[in-house]
Amino acid sequence: MKLVLAYSGGLDTSYCAKYLSKEKGFEVHAVSVNTGGFSPEEIKTIEEKALQLGASSYTSIDAVQTFYDKVVKYLIFGNVLKNNTYPLSVSAERIVQAIEIVNHAKKIGAKYIAHGSTGAGNDQVRFDMIFQIIAPEIEIITPIRDNKLAREVEIKYLQENGVDYPWEKAKYSINRGLWGTSVGGEETLTSEKALPDSAFPSQLEEKTPTDVTLTFKQGELVAIDGVTDEPVNNIEKLEAMASKYAIGRDIHVGDTIIGIKGRVGFEAAAALIILKAHHLLEKHTLTKWQQFQKEQQGNFYGMLLHEGHYLDAVMRNIEAFLADTQKTVSGDVFVSLYPFQFRLNGISSPHDLMNASFGSYGEMNKGWSAEEAKGFIKIQSNAGKIYNHVNQGND
Repeated sequence: MKLVLAYSGGLDTSYCAKYLSKEKGFEVHAVSVNTGGFSPEEIKTIEEKALQLGASSYTSIDAVQTFYDKVVKYLIFGNVLKNNTYPLSVSAERIVQAIEIVNHAKKIGAKYIAHGSTGAGNDQVRFDMIFQIIAPEIEIITPIRDNKLAREVEIKYLQENGVDYPWEKAKYSINRGLWGTSVGGEETLTSEKALPDSAFPSQLEEKTPTDVTLTFKQGELVAIDGVTDEPVNNIEKLEAMASKYAIGRDIHVGDTIIGIKGRVGFEAAAALIILKAHHLLEKHTLTKWQQFQKEQQGNFYGMLLHEGHYLDAVMRNIEAFLADTQKTVSGDVFVSLYPFQFRLNGISSPHDLMNASFGSYGEMNKGWSAEEAKGFIKIQSNAGKIYNHVNQGND
């Protein structure tokens, strides 16, 4: 019985690998999907663990470029920040990981898929929804969720079966990816405590401010300081540069898919800088109504993605809209990096709608006369005049 296991190398998925192969007799094929943050050495270690635990095979799927092409690009186009705070650093990754895993299961003819999610989080929803939509014929198996297993029970089982890795729970759980890193700890289980500086993976190394120029072409980051490269590489370069300033730290509070409030820390230097720089460029290059409609659609896209509805047809409709809005979003954005913060200084673009030939805000106009301005204002006030006249005395 072939079974594909979404394997991370952590306690839960390690338990699944041993339990499903030894106790349930499955031919376990462990799969991990790299959406950023895994080094070749880490992948090698994960492979060794999976095979030692009884997996028949291990496959590492490099999906960093796919993650950018299918998801991150549209998060940038939509300026998506969940609750105006969180760039969907980890939740967006789960969608791509689930799709890659189920496609691999179909490729090798597996009839079962397993993952190590508990029954208390968002990931169970994201994984199960993707699996059921793409391959409803494949049965989903979740030992941790179904048996309500505690960490101590999993550790004891593994030890009894000759697996005695150091399973001490880290004080802070770290999930690193292309679009940022989530940080969870005892503080995020409360409503009042802040994460200490030491909880974040990047520490303050650079204190001297520096300027950086980000070049966008139709909404995509194509160069840093005049050096052209692929957007994925530019994201990684900017992250390496900005994380030394300890930029991009925050705590997100939001509504989970299962209806409870959740709190998670994150560090996403490149994501936050790119989103804010891109948004500033759009303010200069898009019309008022383009910006208004984009904000609605971007928020909707982020919500649906967060809650696992990536495969709904409306997501492709929104992506087409967002991509179409980027035709004129090209130019340079000038940014300054400081310890714990960044500043957007301005932009330069051939599509800048602050064209001085039509007049400058608050200064002398060049495109209309004083009489035309007064007539426009008079017509604009008509609706208010009528309402005020009809409803006088009705307060």
